[in-house]
Amino acid sequence: MSDTGAVPLIYVIAGEASGDALAAGLIRALRAETGGRVEIAGIGGERVAAEGVESLFPISEMAVMGIFEILPKAPKMLGRIRETVADIRARRPAAVVTIDSKAFTMRVNKRLHAARARAGEGPRLIHWVPPTVWAWRPGRARVIAGFLDHLLALFPFEPPYFEQHGLPTTFVGHPAATAAAGDGARFRGRYGLPAGVPVLGVFPGSRPGEVKRLMPVFTEVVERLTARYQGLRIVLPTVPVVEEAVRAATAGWRAPVTVVTDHRHKADAFAACTVALAASGTVTLELSLAGVPMAVAYRVNALSAAIARRLVDPEAVVLTNKLMGRRVIPQFLQEDCTADRLVVALERLFDDPRARAEQGAASEAVRAMLTVDGEDPSVRAAKAVLGVIDART
Repeated sequence: MSDTGAVPLIYVIAGEASGDALAAGLIRALRAETGGRVEIAGIGGERVAAEGVESLFPISEMAVMGIFEILPKAPKMLGRIRETVADIRARRPAAVVTIDSKAFTMRVNKRLHAARARAGEGPRLIHWVPPTVWAWRPGRARVIAGFLDHLLALFPFEPPYFEQHGLPTTFVGHPAATAAAGDGARFRGRYGLPAGVPVLGVFPGSRPGEVKRLMPVFTEVVERLTARYQGLRIVLPTVPVVEEAVRAATAGWRAPVTVVTDHRHKADAFAACTVALAASGTVTLELSLAGVPMAVAYRVNALSAAIARRLVDPEAVVLTNKLMGRRVIPQFLQEDCTADRLVVALERLFDDPRARAEQGAASEAVRAMLTVDGEDPSVRAAKAVLGVIDART
């Protein structure tokens, strides 16, 4: 970054748990790359707060997914969008970095772009975690190229989709690919899980709607596996937004349940799992990179599902399958998301070493795809952000 004497303000917006983790890493890397000569403001969760950044409002308000899940919250979301844009314009940052949560962040970016066009000045607009145009609605790439200045991509196949429309895109890699391996024995000792017992990791999602739709079928799956595998223990890492709902849903489970809310123990929790049952999302890639065999499930509102069937490539729902170009990890979506199907898939993973080994081999292949010269993706992202500010200067 050019030494102009000024300390830049960078406004970071992360709207859900996975984005909160990316934002925290970015903030640390920005401070390291500038020797602390940077100011940070914005919106985030507990991990951003741990970096000393006070959120404009709670990110739980943005934790929605699906067309018909968003509609009831639209008035409040629109109010928060206006509030966010006003805060950014008042603070006059050098750049705004939005992370995922596209229903919210893209609307903020559009308004900021329009305000910049009117005023002739304004922040550079950078987005991390591009829309999944490779899975559905490829036309979105052209749309966002009209109002963003730069994209940061998690996956190597993403840049061409956006660069063909003139939007500079940097593949920074995926932070999960460079994360330190967890210690399963340490986790078992900390949480009192006996050595040698089978452990099922359960990951019902980080949004309230996901937990509400998936926990009934996950409950039935757990009950049937509890009867099949003697001594089975359940490990369920979760986030504050849905912790209360998760604890209520698991209160009657016969297998002992360890609910983990401290994100610092997440990698150890992964390492302690024998097999996992996970909602589709970022966690499936994290589990895959941690070498945890899994089955993936997902359900959305019926009306959202009807629309999605016409627009979404089902082979792109689980990222490991997309990267490998074949269905390595079994996935069960909508009407296929049943206890019968999930129990069969999970029993195969518990009982068949070859099934577990196939997913393990995919884990190493995916890790190689998601790293760039061994550099931390947060550092690459920070360098790209600072480079965009420099280019403006």
